[in-house]
Amino acid sequence: MLKKFWNSLNKKNDSTNEEIVEKDDLKAEEENWENANTDEDINANEMNEDDKEVIEEESIVESIEENIEEASLNDNVEAGKIEEVSLNQAESDMDEEQPQKNLGFFAKLKEGLSKTTQNLTGKLDELFKGHIEIDEELYEEIEEILITGDVGFETTLKIVDMLRKNVKKKSIQDVKDVREELKLIVEEILSGDDSNLKLEPKPAILVIVGVNGVGKTTSIGKIAMRLKSEGKSVLLAAGDTFRAAAAEQLEVWADRAGVELIKHQEGSDPSAVIFDAISGAKARNTDVLICDTAGRLHNKKNLMQELAKIFRIIDREYPEATKEVLLVIDATTGQNAINQVKIFKEAAPLTGIILTKLDGTAKGGVVLSIKSEQQLPIKLIGVGEKIEDLQDFNAKDFAKALFSSN
Repeated sequence: MLKKFWNSLNKKNDSTNEEIVEKDDLKAEEENWENANTDEDINANEMNEDDKEVIEEESIVESIEENIEEASLNDNVEAGKIEEVSLNQAESDMDEEQPQKNLGFFAKLKEGLSKTTQNLTGKLDELFKGHIEIDEELYEEIEEILITGDVGFETTLKIVDMLRKNVKKKSIQDVKDVREELKLIVEEILSGDDSNLKLEPKPAILVIVGVNGVGKTTSIGKIAMRLKSEGKSVLLAAGDTFRAAAAEQLEVWADRAGVELIKHQEGSDPSAVIFDAISGAKARNTDVLICDTAGRLHNKKNLMQELAKIFRIIDREYPEATKEVLLVIDATTGQNAINQVKIFKEAAPLTGIILTKLDGTAKGGVVLSIKSEQQLPIKLIGVGEKIEDLQDFNAKDFAKALFSSN
């Protein structure tokens, strides 16, 4: 019965794909790719036949690319229409981020997860109220709620299997105690990996990857401001040289944070930007270098070549640096985020996830899928627009906020 339900849910999801792209930018960016002179390489010998190799798992990639090509910015998600943030919007957003009353990290987390809590644990609470006995019907209904809450099929089966075993092992008789056990299982799944940003020993380099429109540049700006406030020296690298005004948008954040920015002309070789940024970081004895990269899924060859080249430059020129490679995911995409994780895992040595826009969606259950199925730690989560709303991920606090009563 569960498989039939999952299959029907997949068909529905296929008809309303929520993948994020800036379709209006695709043609312009593709032309830039064609016009970009790959001979601008830092080392003429850098691009050999091995460099041009790409991952050949066509079955997964091609299906994702077809979905991405069909998506448009007119697709409505629960958080509203997703648009590229203009320079004016970026400045306006930051103006709105003036200090207000401090709700505290946990209070903000709880508030940011309110839609997911209502969609997931709210339904579970209604279920537990209507059941007297712990029976198979209860487990099946829990499965259905978890799947519709974007927890994912595989992860749902894992959670319910763990729940069955724990209920039996602990001789749980009261349905109300099942809820607490479920919270402990969620916390256990989300725990296990170090979710802290690795910035020691110095120097450190953060490479931020992800498709356009997920909040990549904004996340970089917020991280830069936080690190600067902690007394660390920070340098930004505008490695997205193909999206119009990408460097200018990042420059707004650099100015706001009071940090320097390395940028080149639009359409130039991203690896050259990273090379110069590394040289600048060494000369300045910078604590943390944060590198932006171009967002791209529809052309995997260009994406993989660019990222592979960037990481070769980093490994060759900055071997002493502590490295973090973080994929930014928009939580409003739900289970479609898993496809992005799969592709970028092939293209880059990911070390963690930044999950943004959790406050604008009821699909926060995808956190469990990413951690359980992709074995990547969640490093940071975005639960609001303000700078302090980009929080360090804490499994215990997340589970507590998710299962808290309103």
